Amino acid sequence: MNYRHAFHAGNHADVFKHVVLLALIDALMRKDTPFFALDTHAGRGRYELVGDENGKNGEAATGIGRLLAASDPPYAVQRYLRAVATDNPAGRLIAYPGSPLLIAQAMRTQDRLSACELQPEEAAALKALFARDARVNVHASDGYAAIKALLPPRRGDIRYARGLVLIDPPYEARNEEYPRIVAALRETLNRWPQAAAAVWYPIKQRRSLAPFFRQAAALPAKSVLVAELLIRPDDSPLRLNGSGMLILNPSWQLDAAIAPALPVLKKTMGETGASTRLEWLKQEAG
Repeated sequence: MNYRHAFHAGNHADVFKHVVLLALIDALMRKDTPFFALDTHAGRGRYELVGDENGKNGEAATGIGRLLAASDPPYAVQRYLRAVATDNPAGRLIAYPGSPLLIAQAMRTQDRLSACELQPEEAAALKALFARDARVNVHASDGYAAIKALLPPRRGDIRYARGLVLIDPPYEARNEEYPRIVAALRETLNRWPQAAAAVWYPIKQRRSLAPFFRQAAALPAKSVLVAELLIRPDDSPLRLNGSGMLILNPSWQLDAAIAPALPVLKKTMGETGASTRLEWLKQEAG
């Protein structure tokens, strides 16, 4: 595996993914009972934006950098910007928090996170980041295998009735990745039916994702929601035209929480032909 997220930290895909992720976490926090989160491809947790790796392509400048200039953004965007600011000096953007750090920052004392990372260097950095946080367990292991090992989640006599499984793989071999994702989602639902599951996916050409959507909609989830942000048309020859989040068993009114953010993300980070999508592939009756 050659993928290193540091080159892309804070880009439009990260911004979109993390706005949606924090809306999911906030929904879990509306109840006092504890929740459990599993991040299957966690990365190193924090990414420096001032070093050589990010500076080579400056993707954060056209992602989070542009969103910082948004005037009077909706709550979901404000929530995200506050979370990023928590990990930075006042008025400066020198580091970008990855998914596990954003989840951990939001969690309460009673909540738990298991973060998996297979790359040794990234896993070591992740372990160092959370070395003093007893709420977080870091596993230097394959995230797909962790679904079988860690679900349904328990801690002593505590069984977690609520939670989230985040699947965000590098997609180095896309023909192989999507079948693994569908199998992982099926395993998640079999082991922990009441959990929400969220999958981040890249968009080059949306029509190529049709089989994935059909398979996801056929899974035994009560509802399936798709949210997408394309910063340019999906027939552009550029490498990554947008990204999406496929969400199984989303919390009540999650779509309403996300909807106001999408036009702002499109306006601030999009180019000519940018678009958004928020659509139910399956919706629970009533």
